[in-house]
Amino acid sequence: MVSENDFLGRGWSFPPAFNPQSSPKSVAMTAGLADIERSLHILLTTQPGERLMVPDFGCDLQDILFEPISTALQARVKDRVETAILYFEPRIDPLDVTIEEPPEQPGLLLITVNYRVRSTNTRYNFVYPFYKNEGTEISNSADPSSLPSFSR
Repeated sequence: MVSENDFLGRGWSFPPAFNPQSSPKSVAMTAGLADIERSLHILLTTQPGERLMVPDFGCDLQDILFEPISTALQARVKDRVETAILYFEPRIDPLDVTIEEPPEQPGLLLITVNYRVRSTNTRYNFVYPFYKNEGTEISNSADPSSLPSFSR
């Protein structure tokens, strides 16, 4: 009998890891839905140009790191995520991508991807937290007097 994991695929875990206790020694693998979600995470965290043989792979989210969060920015992020998934994750159909900024956590964008796995016609969602560090944020830890002093 064929399992759902056979349909969804199997790949190396990332970052690559090895199973030294197995005989013969083997590479740690991910399969099924975990493989798809790991692939989405890698896709959203990779900058275009980072992959040696696939220079277009990735989602250029670091480019918007210091821009103020606005409706236009959210539309750009949504477009970049949808385009990256369409080109580089053929196992799924993105149904909806939403961008949300929780009011209790300023500087955080929650990128939610609702998708359907093509081979099983099953719906899932993936939430990617994208943290924007504000360049103007000043905290007490930046005060030199709060740093420990070292004596010789």
